[in-house]
Amino acid sequence: MNQQVQVIKLSGIINTANSQELREEITHLLNSGTKIVLVDCQDVIFMDSSALGALVLAFKTLRAAGTKLFLCSINEQVRILFELTGMDKVFEIFNNQDEFNEIILANS
Repeated sequence: MNQQVQVIKLSGIINTANSQELREEITHLLNSGTKIVLVDCQDVIFMDSSALGALVLAFKTLRAAGTKLFLCSINEQVRILFELTGMDKVFEIFNNQDEFNEIILANS
């Protein structure tokens, strides 16, 4: 992957206890010249609304700076959370990193 793409791999339970850390990690990438952030949720077993809120805030912060945020490899629980809140229409979600690479990186 090129330098302008950063992958953040999440794992375990993402909730109130660690969602602020997630947001800070994502927004910190702005200072590194990153143009695309991919959040890989393959190892996430649960995500609550505070984690979703952190992702939305990070998405808005990055977008304002001209950086794109994508998600991949979300499980059924996370997909349901996104669908119930309508966030599946806001975030571009890929089945896995390979699909992301084929669609986004091949066209950049």
